[in-house]
Amino acid sequence: MKIILNGKEENIEKSILISEFIQNLSDEKEINLSKALVLINDDLIKKDNWDKIYLKENDHVEILCFVSGG
Repeated sequence: MKIILNGKEENIEKSILISEFIQNLSDEKEINLSKALVLINDDLIKKDNWDKIYLKENDHVEILCFVSGG
């Protein structure tokens, strides 16, 4: 299944909950995305809904993670 993640085409095996996708991505990239913002097709998805919404074919997903530094 194809999605667009942060502007790049990605293939995922199947439709997956946003919460699972974020966890898998966190594990894969070794970064904490628990406080990230998620937009799907330009709609902001509240964290409370990550366990309710599945990614679908051709979804455009943007994941924004804020970091601090100095």
